[in-house]
Amino acid sequence: MAPDSNRSNIFSSNSNPGDTDVFTVSRLNREARRLLEGGLPNLWVSGEISNLARPGSGHIYFTLKDDKAQVSCAMFRGNNRKLNFHPEDGSLVLLQARVSIYEARGNYQLIVEHMEDGGEGLLRRKFEDLKARLSKAGLFDVQHKQNLPKLPGRIGIITSPTGAAIRDILHILKRRFPTADIIIYPTRVQGDGANDEIIHALQVAINRNECDVLIIARGGGSLEDLWSFNEENVARAIYDCPLPIISGVGHEIDFTITDLVADVRAPTPSGAAELVTPDKDELLRTFTAIDRRAELSLRRLWAAQSEQHKQLSSRLNRIHPGAVLGQLQQRSDELIRRLTTSTQEHLETQQAEYQQLTMRLRNAVPAEKLARLTERLNAKQQQLTSVMRHILNAVSSRAAITAGSLNAVSPLATLERGYAIVWSSTSGKLLNNAGNLKPGDRIKTQLAKGQFEATVEKTIPEKPTKTGKTKADKL
Repeated sequence: MAPDSNRSNIFSSNSNPGDTDVFTVSRLNREARRLLEGGLPNLWVSGEISNLARPGSGHIYFTLKDDKAQVSCAMFRGNNRKLNFHPEDGSLVLLQARVSIYEARGNYQLIVEHMEDGGEGLLRRKFEDLKARLSKAGLFDVQHKQNLPKLPGRIGIITSPTGAAIRDILHILKRRFPTADIIIYPTRVQGDGANDEIIHALQVAINRNECDVLIIARGGGSLEDLWSFNEENVARAIYDCPLPIISGVGHEIDFTITDLVADVRAPTPSGAAELVTPDKDELLRTFTAIDRRAELSLRRLWAAQSEQHKQLSSRLNRIHPGAVLGQLQQRSDELIRRLTTSTQEHLETQQAEYQQLTMRLRNAVPAEKLARLTERLNAKQQQLTSVMRHILNAVSSRAAITAGSLNAVSPLATLERGYAIVWSSTSGKLLNNAGNLKPGDRIKTQLAKGQFEATVEKTIPEKPTKTGKTKADKL
């Protein structure tokens, strides 16, 4: 990229085109994308999904909107495989994304790297933001934690007087340390205004100063159900409390701001009752405290390392060929959609033209005329058949007459009357004069039926007539 001074010259309104570096559209979009991706970190954005598309490439494209604006989003296949829910149109979601531009069309868009369900996702984000802010303010620091009394004479419990949590706590306290007095500070533990009631109960316990230790407890539930224990005013009230506090909120897998700011976090209300009572194994309590401090330290370290990893990943994404590949993949999906649409439109046009030609062809076929011509053709064929039959009969008659005439003059007919045809076997010439033969010559004789060969033994010349000519000469 050019230095800032050159960049200001490029975009100066007073410069002439011949004196500056003129951008092409593709270069302009590329520079704009680099500015956005380099100038903005990964962001958390919430909104509603619309126009969601899942092409064959495995990527997800959709529009994220609220009641005033919208933005295009793309989530590539490698990231959407990590989804733990099925997004669809109308889904409220929380996204972690980087700002970019689709260079082929100059569209401003978000490249989504992480997506959460909007209901619990927003609360989870709010939880993380509050956790980070209170941690920075020092509310979770170990040096502010108070030690629990080894032998509490009076134990205060801030919880709902009708819930399952109070029954579990009372049962364990009675079993493990029946000599302790129990004071219950009733309060709602869920719903609007529950956080104010928790603070009020806590203030009553502080003002009376009648307990050695306090337990804040409720049973398990969703993040929304436990949200009263994730309010900042509740966290600060617990932090300012001079009495040691054990937090036993939810199940073991639940984790609230109250757990972090309290002096001791119990995995369940029953666990809180066990922690507040004397334990026979002092060493186990020591290990539990060390484990808790180590867990908090590891969480802070993990948070710091995760943030550093995100920053490095963001820098790598800006220079990695995968960013260019993502643009090309998005362009490929767009071209496939355009090709599909164009092919469909062309097919529909061809089908319409085919239907028009079919109708024209049907209108151009003269059915009645064709029927008349067919009738005429049949009549002509009948006439032609009659004429041909008449001609054949006439020809047959003439052929019979001609055959009779030919038969009358045919040599075969003569042979039938007893005559024969004789020719020389040597020369193959017909013989009509016995004087041309001599004894010993071979001859062939043709009769009306068959032939035979013979040898001349004697010739008898024909006697001449009075005129001096033989009969053969006369012939």
